[in-house]
Amino acid sequence: MPVGDGNAIIPGCGTHHIAVQTRDWETSLAFYTETLGMTAVAEFGSPDRKIVLLDTGDGSHMELFQPTDSSPGEGDPAPNDPVIHFALATSDTRAATEHVRAAGCEITVEPTDVDLGALSVTISFFKGPSDEVIEFFQTH
Repeated sequence: MPVGDGNAIIPGCGTHHIAVQTRDWETSLAFYTETLGMTAVAEFGSPDRKIVLLDTGDGSHMELFQPTDSSPGEGDPAPNDPVIHFALATSDTRAATEHVRAAGCEITVEPTDVDLGALSVTISFFKGPSDEVIEFFQTH
């Protein structure tokens, strides 16, 4: 079965990436790239908060966020910490967002076109039933 043909409700659905709030940027980046062999496919963010999207090797990704002064530390309880959100790939972010809206989900970021340098994407965010943060991610 071709990738993306297994979901009749959200066309093209699959896991795109898992986002992780690092506690130590350099240590985490080295671990995922050097120890686990992931490769950077996009680097973005700001001088105060670097973000890197890593290819895990099978087409799915890990997104690492550099910590900020307000980032949770060891033992600090935070929603989803250290996972910030998870992203589901889709071939139509706008239609997928309307589908979950109709199902009663709270949309926290409306579908937005974003240029990530090497990637042009459409994204949206919503809350799942346990307030978990989920992103729809469509590459162009």
